Amino acid sequence: MTEDFFQQFEEAFPESVSFITLPRNGVLIAAGQRERYSYFVLSGALRVVYKSESQAQIIRFGYEGSIITSLPAFFDDSPSLFDIIAIRKSEIKCLEKNALFRFVESSPQYQKSYQLILQDLVRQQVEREIDLLISSPAERYQRVLARSPMLFQKIPAVHIANYLRMTPEHLSRIRKS
Repeated sequence: MTEDFFQQFEEAFPESVSFITLPRNGVLIAAGQRERYSYFVLSGALRVVYKSESQAQIIRFGYEGSIITSLPAFFDDSPSLFDIIAIRKSEIKCLEKNALFRFVESSPQYQKSYQLILQDLVRQQVEREIDLLISSPAERYQRVLARSPMLFQKIPAVHIANYLRMTPEHLSRIRKS
């Protein structure tokens, strides 16, 4: 459904779609920048990182078939709070947000499709918030594994451990048990 929606957008607004290739550790958007796009990951993998004074915490991933953007900055034009960084070489479809909003507003069908995409993003964010409230690392791991088994095939363990708020060694022990 998501791919169909973006394919229809691309057909309606071809001038508002671009493609980029990010090398490993390439930055899609840096904290402080304005978000002008929504991105569809064609291949590769990315991480969304929030940096505080003491650490860098991964809060989300994007991989083939994922939509990714700096969400608050996308909707309210504020500076991004996050860096979005390629974990490995990644092919990205960039969808200009103002054209995307015009496209959504052009049809009740597109509004419904976009609403479903946003509902899924909200559901994912709520699941992530619940994960962060769980004190047991093993339980966090089990929840994420049940929800996103593909994550463990697409993303290196060192990044998953950061996302789960544990060391890579602790993640390894949990996976073995």
